[in-house]
Amino acid sequence: MFSEYQINETIRRGRIEVICGSMFSGKTEELIRRMKRAKFAKQKIEIFKPAIDTRYSEEDVVSHDSNTITSTPLDSSASILLLSSDIDVVGIDEAQFFDMGLIDVCNRLANNGVRVIIAGLDMDFRGEPFGPMPRLMAIADDVTKVHAICVKCGDLAMYSHRKVNDEKRVLLGETQEYEPLCRHCYLEAINKKD
Repeated sequence: MFSEYQINETIRRGRIEVICGSMFSGKTEELIRRMKRAKFAKQKIEIFKPAIDTRYSEEDVVSHDSNTITSTPLDSSASILLLSSDIDVVGIDEAQFFDMGLIDVCNRLANNGVRVIIAGLDMDFRGEPFGPMPRLMAIADDVTKVHAICVKCGDLAMYSHRKVNDEKRVLLGETQEYEPLCRHCYLEAINKKD
């Protein structure tokens, strides 16, 4: 006779997990870790990223620590539904760059029994909620907020401060363009620009 716990473990239950934070906080690293664990558990996985993100690789998801996992770059969130049939776990990196349709896509996947793991910036360089991330966080079963270390004072950082003078909302970059800052150091930095 199976216990209730054993029965529940065999039932495929969908869920949405969001990993969010500033740049350099380990979001992609955590996504890769969770996806590799699912693969090790013999689950069918698929990872997607926005085609616009070509910083380290056109196809792979790559963390700042150079850990990689194969992914499928897409221009539209609707394509995720088409490419994830018969998949147990779907990973989505840099979710803030996807369209708002991603919210419905993730809900539909989870409602159909798929575990959806999403990584993305929760705020843009202005400190404003970014793309579909706030709504994804609202509907998520679990939200993990990770922090970088402030490069100015060593405190926990939650802001992605843009060091270059460019007002476009989307500007792909690395340490030359961005730095992680705590609230205090971020406010000092933006007040110096004004």
